[in-house]
Amino acid sequence: MSVEGKIILVTGASQGIGKACALTLARHGAKVVAAARSEDKLKAVAAEAEGTILPVACDATDEASVNAMFERIKSEFGRLDVLFNNAGANVPGANFGDVTYADWRKVVGVNLDGCFLVANGAYRMMRDQSPMGGRIINNGSISAYAPRPGSVAYTASKHGISGLTKTISLDGRKYDIACSQIDIGNAQTDMASRMAQGVPQANGEIAAEPLMDVQVVADTIVYMAGLDLSANAQFLTIMATKMPFVGRG
Repeated sequence: MSVEGKIILVTGASQGIGKACALTLARHGAKVVAAARSEDKLKAVAAEAEGTILPVACDATDEASVNAMFERIKSEFGRLDVLFNNAGANVPGANFGDVTYADWRKVVGVNLDGCFLVANGAYRMMRDQSPMGGRIINNGSISAYAPRPGSVAYTASKHGISGLTKTISLDGRKYDIACSQIDIGNAQTDMASRMAQGVPQANGEIAAEPLMDVQVVADTIVYMAGLDLSANAQFLTIMATKMPFVGRG
């Protein structure tokens, strides 16, 4: 169980969970392709690395941009061993009746359409390379199981990720492609910092929620990425121990 020498693509790698995972994977000896829209932020991540990180600017919602990224990976490394499909987006919470179609499309476009495009490109590369095979890890969420109030677009997109993960896992068997999902609850990032200030609960109250160190998530990705292809952590939930999930609402 090691990521040493593996070619690993991490999307959404310019900040938060993606950045922590890219840096940790590189420190463990993986050759990491760090992808996100901001080339400047990616270069800053690569400059921090203790190991190999190749920054590649890519818009996960743009098919041409995604295809160009995989061509770059092929030309630089010749293959892809692992994808951490992490890029995501959200909008401020709103009651279902007040959600605009524009906000719906913004979230679903990144979280589901973008996840499909990147996974699809990785799948084809893993299928066609020699030796064939690889691992796709999709970033789901605890919201793939239980919604927060006012989160329809995010929750629906993450439920969709579960269906995508299961289907890739099934279709990938004959090509030695393993597909799994990591479901993360309250990792300490800029995006999740509001949890500590208080967020709406199902009973209408506003309550602060515990957070966990984002490094715990990065270490979990190292574990999942390092598994032999004969094994798969199909669904893995990593969360702040005391956050309201089990029995939410």
